[in-house]
Amino acid sequence: MDRIRVLSPAKINIGLRVWRKREDGYHDIETVFHEVKLFDEIEMEISDKIEFETDSDDIPHGFENLCLKAVRVFFESFGIHSGVRIYLKKRIPVGAGLGGGSSNSAAVLKGLNILFGVGADDELLSELGSLIGSDVPFFIKGGTAYATGRGEIIEPMEVEVPYKIVIVYPGLKISTSWVYGNLSLKNHLGEESLKKIVIENIDKPDKLRGLVRNDLEDVVFRYHPVVADIKEKLYKVGAVFSLMSGSGSAVFGFFEKMDEMKREKILDVFSGGFSCYFIE
Repeated sequence: MDRIRVLSPAKINIGLRVWRKREDGYHDIETVFHEVKLFDEIEMEISDKIEFETDSDDIPHGFENLCLKAVRVFFESFGIHSGVRIYLKKRIPVGAGLGGGSSNSAAVLKGLNILFGVGADDELLSELGSLIGSDVPFFIKGGTAYATGRGEIIEPMEVEVPYKIVIVYPGLKISTSWVYGNLSLKNHLGEESLKKIVIENIDKPDKLRGLVRNDLEDVVFRYHPVVADIKEKLYKVGAVFSLMSGSGSAVFGFFEKMDEMKREKILDVFSGGFSCYFIE
């Protein structure tokens, strides 16, 4: 096989707690990642050099490009002296807190594993992913998972999310490092783990609203009130639970029912500069 096409999904964070700043500059966090059916597409083929193309103006082509980082890490790890051509069809918004860049990295690692017949297992690919970014290991397996450390320690969760999900993106790119740099830490000592809370209460939205928070909302809402406004409006149009995803700026809402009338109402509320994604 010398050509492959892989789907690269987005994620939302069902809660995010920041525990402490680490000596390496990162933060210890606690979160529940949930993969959603909003996909970028990545086409890859073996080539005589490393090439990258995309339909998005928001993706850098230099060293900071996470797809190319994945190629370098993979080739160096397995001693591959070849090339690959990557074409990224971008649908997940950039700077939204939906993990698009990390997901793209994971998809490239998985694609290279198949293209070059290396046979690396998920554990090894996750180790390589952690060299690229904190969220990358989650996307190797996907699904729903409890994440700790800087987000790279992944524990899969058997939990069904029984909602229609709507994601609203205001067209605002937010830097994760900027958010963490402006964060005031909260004290979470004595609280039940997010894993336990989500497993026991995923079908009880009133409990979720009382127990599940995203610590990064305070910073983003203060500097970008449009994000707070999205959350408020999602509740007004019938969401039973809503939260900013990751470091923003996208906000998701859980809906118990979704029909055409509700979709039209949501699109009407968020017309003009907003992107709405309806996840079945």
